[in-house]
Amino acid sequence: MASPYVDSPWLCAATESFGGCFNAQIEEVKSTNVLNVLEAPTSSVYDTRNIPKPPPYPNTTSKTTSHCKRISASCSVPKETKDTWDRLFKEAYGSDVYIITESNSCIPAHCNVLSIVSPVLGTILQQSKVKNGIRYISILGVPCEAVHVFIRFLYSSCFEEDEMKKFVLHLLVLSHSYSVPSLKRVCIDLLEQDCLTRENVIDVLQLARSCDAPRLSLICVRMVVKDLKSVSSTEGWKVMRRANPALEQELVESVVEADSRKQERLRKIEERKVYLQLYEAMEALLHICRDGCRTIGPSGKMLKGSHVACDFPACKGLESLVRHFSKCKSRVPGGCIHCKRMWQLLELHSRMCDEPDSCKVPLCR
Repeated sequence: MASPYVDSPWLCAATESFGGCFNAQIEEVKSTNVLNVLEAPTSSVYDTRNIPKPPPYPNTTSKTTSHCKRISASCSVPKETKDTWDRLFKEAYGSDVYIITESNSCIPAHCNVLSIVSPVLGTILQQSKVKNGIRYISILGVPCEAVHVFIRFLYSSCFEEDEMKKFVLHLLVLSHSYSVPSLKRVCIDLLEQDCLTRENVIDVLQLARSCDAPRLSLICVRMVVKDLKSVSSTEGWKVMRRANPALEQELVESVVEADSRKQERLRKIEERKVYLQLYEAMEALLHICRDGCRTIGPSGKMLKGSHVACDFPACKGLESLVRHFSKCKSRVPGGCIHCKRMWQLLELHSRMCDEPDSCKVPLCR
């Protein structure tokens, strides 16, 4: 917004007429009280009070939802039933499958149970050869204890918490590889809540992407973005840099993008503050010119006195700015910065005012 120079003859006459519009009581003015607004010119005003309230959310309750809740509530499994299936696994009564693990140890199990719980294991068992009525399959690449916890979960959905925490990454891979969604949910929830650290976040991120766990992957990325300096010093990051440099580049770009979004949010917050200051200044200007306030107001208006409180937060500073503008004698090239701000306020008001003929603000028309 352009501001005219104050050494113009027209401005001198306008300033004199501006001063004649007010009845101002004599009061000492300090330069620090001058309203500090319009550091940068702008042409819009932000009013948070004019934003309408959003409509209420639609009612999502339906008969189908309540019916599903009733069904889920009636499907609870008693502890005795879980204990029975857990006992069947531990005692291996009537087992017809031997699972060979990494240490060449065998875990007995039942073909029908494994086939029902895991369709992948069912296919493997159908293709396996039978020797003396026993089928043999191998689950390699993970510790024997992790396979034991995995098979036990297939029977009874039971597990020891310390074992689950110890082998959670292996169990996540097993649950994804053999299509056991219930165990996969348990592993993901455990990683999200308790087991995710800056030392293992890179390993968990790569596993989450390989095992189709998008929410866990997003949580890992956010953790890396939040503390890149610490994470980049871990051994997992160094291994990832050698094995998967594309992932490293992606994470660095995510950090840069997050910083850009943060800067954009801060910029918008500052803009909102400026708009709010402008709005308060416009309201205070109308208040002074129309109703009068404490020690300044329109000619012929009874003033309230400096001891009366004012409801407009910008009024005190604007009073000082108006007094300065009406009496300033500065005629140097470029003018007075406080007078320029007053001219900017007057010009902004004149652009926004829709009743210039009846407006009480000086020079509006």
